[in-house]
Amino acid sequence: MFTPSYSSGVIKDLVDDIKEDDFDVDKGGQVEIIGWLYQYYNTEPKDVAVASPKSHKFRAPEIASATQIFTPDWIVKYMVQNSLGKYWVQVLRARGDDRTEHQIVDSYGWQYYMVDADQSDEARLEIKSLNVSLEKAKIQDIQFLDPAMGSGHILVYAYELLMDIYKSEGFSQREAALSIIQNNLYGMDIDERAFQLAYFAVMMCFRKYNRRALEQGVTTKLHFFNLVLPTAGQLDLVKNTGSINTFKVLKSVVNSFQHATETGSLTRLDQQQRTALKQVLDDLSNKEVPMYLHGLIQSLKKVQQIANILESRWDVIVTNPPYMGSARMNKYLSNYVDKAYREGKSDLFSAFMERFYNQVKPEGYCAMVTMQSWMFLKSFETLRIKFLNQHTISNLMHMENGVMGIAFGTAVTVARGKRIGNFVGTYHQIKTQDAVNKVPSVLPIAGNRFNRTKQTNFEKIPGSPLCYWISDRVLKVFSLPKKINELGFSKKGLDTGENTKFYRLWFEVNNEADYWIPLNKGGKFRKWYGNHEYVINWSQNGSAIKRNGKANIRNEKFYFKPSVSWSDVTSGKLSARLTPSGFIFDATGPSYFGANLFSMLAYMNSKVFASIAALMMPTIHFTNGQVGLIPYNTQADSNQRIVFLSKANVLISKTE
Repeated sequence: MFTPSYSSGVIKDLVDDIKEDDFDVDKGGQVEIIGWLYQYYNTEPKDVAVASPKSHKFRAPEIASATQIFTPDWIVKYMVQNSLGKYWVQVLRARGDDRTEHQIVDSYGWQYYMVDADQSDEARLEIKSLNVSLEKAKIQDIQFLDPAMGSGHILVYAYELLMDIYKSEGFSQREAALSIIQNNLYGMDIDERAFQLAYFAVMMCFRKYNRRALEQGVTTKLHFFNLVLPTAGQLDLVKNTGSINTFKVLKSVVNSFQHATETGSLTRLDQQQRTALKQVLDDLSNKEVPMYLHGLIQSLKKVQQIANILESRWDVIVTNPPYMGSARMNKYLSNYVDKAYREGKSDLFSAFMERFYNQVKPEGYCAMVTMQSWMFLKSFETLRIKFLNQHTISNLMHMENGVMGIAFGTAVTVARGKRIGNFVGTYHQIKTQDAVNKVPSVLPIAGNRFNRTKQTNFEKIPGSPLCYWISDRVLKVFSLPKKINELGFSKKGLDTGENTKFYRLWFEVNNEADYWIPLNKGGKFRKWYGNHEYVINWSQNGSAIKRNGKANIRNEKFYFKPSVSWSDVTSGKLSARLTPSGFIFDATGPSYFGANLFSMLAYMNSKVFASIAALMMPTIHFTNGQVGLIPYNTQADSNQRIVFLSKANVLISKTE
């Protein structure tokens, strides 16, 4: 199929690193070894791509190498069981199956399936109404898509799960093996090597259940595609087919697909483009055409097939999409994502979320494993709010750094295609130490933020972060009528653009030079008072700074006023300090200005504030905007004991 050129070192690593069971087909090793094979084949180009400077924009040939991540087997099973498996459970219930969900799941042996929580009468009615269309559903009719299939790991397990369902429906093994190929599975990838491996892996599944599989001429029935398509030069061969306008539109189709190795499954055609493509193909199929056009016609048919797949609505979509922030996208890809996926433009994975959660039918399920950042960060807020308004989270598995073998947190989100307002979803966490030998022994893991809650609770928190572990008691805090920025002013300070020129430590300057002004620059973790280490050259009202062309002088009217300040970036909890009058503050020392400084200082240094801040700002950044959105109990302002203790703590810290 292809001949990879492994170095001897990579081959040795491949043999030494892979567990023996991963070679054993009887123990499920077939898909593991194919995944390992692709991962090791991809090692060198991936290392080169990832090691490039942060300013480097990935070109088309680098995108697949930089974004491919092998999905561990247990995570694949979790995703497929809780999407395709849940879909089938809903089919059985719609038919009137009187077994409990536990009993149905046990009959199939789905060890990672998460049984739904008990639902309210209102939610049950909505679910029943949504499932009406499933009453007559047949297993042959279920269509399953992986739009970023890689080496086919997800599709192979979907094949196995479908096989079990077919058998339970009375099909013979051989009948089921062929039907799955012909009717159920669809996949796509931008990488030709990945496409070849996925094709091979699924064909081996077919061969396992039907020993005559490779003799039956069904390989052309596989609905797998890689995005390598015709050029504009080839298109000139049909320039005289149809109207000038049709050809012009068709040319735009080909231009779009010329970049398909960059945009991948995010590529989309509008209705006008799909119509023009159909008109040309219909015209060419109704007359004799010369031999030199046959290749082009086949390419255009492939474009049409892919366009139809990408615009279709699906019963189940499961994928591990590519992860790439907008800073690493090349110009074409960045512009394309910015225009076509406004809510998800921050990363390729979020663009996939915007597209494919909206490609499932209302009663269908979509499961993706993505970076956890979409759950919390402000840059994903619009996407998050829209997602919660349109879909129902069935269950979410939140994984710490390292659980997937990568250095950041991830999450599997399984959602239905329509919002069910009062649905109680299932949420749980996997900590790094829980994945013994990279496979948890049981799910959910007791004590790991396991919770069953309505996603409408997230909407009560500013920015709608998916803080699924939040207690009802903490949630009530968000019903307070006032937020911090409604009581005072939470502001960001200046940027000089040249700190080494305008900043000094306090002991480096002449005390008699009155243009060196105390500077609030954030600093290390310290509560109540302190971190007064820097001064800034504010000669002639900062004229030199203002003239340098690099500065951003924010909120100047708040300079020299007393405030409560904190550090924008910290590795731990927020620590607030009283900053007396006479200071200027910069961007790393955001500050609150108001009449209630001592009660606000006490609040920001409290455990209550720390708990709420951890929900709204789970990263190392405590921005003035996010802090300003935290709710505040105004009764604290009139509590003299709180004010007294706050002043006492300031005095102790100041004396120290």
